[in-house]
Amino acid sequence: MSDILENICAEKREALKKAKRQRPFKIIHEEALNAPPVRKFLYALRAAVLQEGAGFICEIKKASPSAGIICPNFSPCTLASDYERAGATCLSVLTDEAFFQGKNEDLFDARQACSLPVLRKDFMLDAWQISESRALGADCVLLIMAAVSDATAFELHQAAIDYGMDVLIEVHNREELERALKLSSPLIGVNSRNLKTMITDLSHAAEIVRLVPQGRFVVSESGIHAQGDVAMMKAAGAKGFLIGESLLKQGDVGAALQKLKIQ
Repeated sequence: MSDILENICAEKREALKKAKRQRPFKIIHEEALNAPPVRKFLYALRAAVLQEGAGFICEIKKASPSAGIICPNFSPCTLASDYERAGATCLSVLTDEAFFQGKNEDLFDARQACSLPVLRKDFMLDAWQISESRALGADCVLLIMAAVSDATAFELHQAAIDYGMDVLIEVHNREELERALKLSSPLIGVNSRNLKTMITDLSHAAEIVRLVPQGRFVVSESGIHAQGDVAMMKAAGAKGFLIGESLLKQGDVGAALQKLKIQ
């Protein structure tokens, strides 16, 4: 790793040391066990594909390292409600504070405001975070292969499965895909944004999507701005779409989502 991703993970490890001292695993694990029942994330996506031809995971985030402030009038509850009314399949909520100005409360509040399954989008490096995610109400967690070793990926993946959550395994290139396929989760996210440089390349992502074996559910992440982008990635084999900035930068996220849906 290098550059932006390396910096994010370094900061995350420091923040984790403090968080784990304040809330030991025993406490966070108990909270996870007593959290509201898991909403079926992958099931919702598969149902959306059967009904509409694609599943849309709509993102709630205030800022990003590449774009700065994305949503000045940021309200997780309002965004969650608007997305649900517009036909979103699931939500993705950014909880990283240092680089994305997110908060754990954003996920809790968004989930309370709707009935959609929710992905916690953060940089998972330690099994403690998986327990924290479930305690917050997350139904699915993101596992970024570029950020972890194979051993850590297996540990985090298993911890999430043990809590009944789904796991979206994110890859950017062929090597990461090969590593991801060693894990059992059907959800494979192909990110068109290189997290080390923050450069987006949808054509490169389409090439990686084509390499994913049948039987896995592919989610196209980043770089989706128009119906043509959705059509391109669907043709490559993507069935789900995780979309954030292109929706959040528009005044009406519901109307923006409707424009992306191909009838």
